[in-house]
Amino acid sequence: MARSHFGDLCRGWPLGSGTVYGVGFELEGFVRSLAGESAATRGAYAGDVAAFLDWLERAGVTDPAAVDRLVLRRYLAHLTTRRFAKRSIARKASSLRRYFAWLKRSGFVDADPACRLFAPAGDARLPRVLSSSEMEMLLEGGRACLEEQEPAIRMRDDAVLELLYGSGLRVGELCSLDVGDVDLPSLSVTVWGKGSKQRRVPISEPAADAVAAYLGQARRLLSDGSEPMDALFVNARRNRMTPRDVRRVLDRRSPVPTHPHAIRHTYATHLLDGGADLRVVQELLGHSSLRTTEVYTHVSTERLVGAYRNAHPRA
Repeated sequence: MARSHFGDLCRGWPLGSGTVYGVGFELEGFVRSLAGESAATRGAYAGDVAAFLDWLERAGVTDPAAVDRLVLRRYLAHLTTRRFAKRSIARKASSLRRYFAWLKRSGFVDADPACRLFAPAGDARLPRVLSSSEMEMLLEGGRACLEEQEPAIRMRDDAVLELLYGSGLRVGELCSLDVGDVDLPSLSVTVWGKGSKQRRVPISEPAADAVAAYLGQARRLLSDGSEPMDALFVNARRNRMTPRDVRRVLDRRSPVPTHPHAIRHTYATHLLDGGADLRVVQELLGHSSLRTTEVYTHVSTERLVGAYRNAHPRA
């Protein structure tokens, strides 16, 4: 991995003076070993481990062999005193387990001090789901002054939002779509998900109409013949859209504060509200484990209970 790209992955995390990022700790080698993961996942691992190495540097530890279970527990305690959320600490512990497992597997240390390192994750947070009326306002333009918006951008944003909600895509999946991934006649799209797993998901008719309109008129104007010509969605700089670009679309259009992943939560919950089978929703979302999908059953049940309490005269 080029050093500049490694720096991009770690941007935003404290990297100290860099004295512990040499051959012994092999941080760059560890990040290279994550080639099958998404850029966001690699960045999260790089940041978590870099923050730990920065803490080690301040503690005077310059050899990975000097790190034992007690050192790791002290680091987690340090994070607690810094008021990190339990879920954040649990994620950092997971990053350290993977990092030290790689160090041992690669022969850089003789023992893995993190093999049984765990931290309580705390209560799972239920995803925030938009109501049907909120989704309708978002898809129809929301509170933005859309009459002042360039027509090509309006058409692109329509297609982006309809695909997010109509197919339940992760924002990274949406941004990585190429023109050839969308099959409008069959109302389907081919998606590369986490772990480079491919799946084919249906497209709603409104999404197909919005994408067809965007491809027929707006995309050519936005790309202006520039690269990358394969990218389905193009930003104002004539590059492939990024998750940050999509977040800006939501900021302009949503009637309530939200984020791209909330649209995916809403997609799954609305499917279950409508009677979809849990395993079907699992396949559509690309979850490897049914347990990951089951959180939406709790959300759906809470919504039903809330509707009952609001509507039933004896509730």
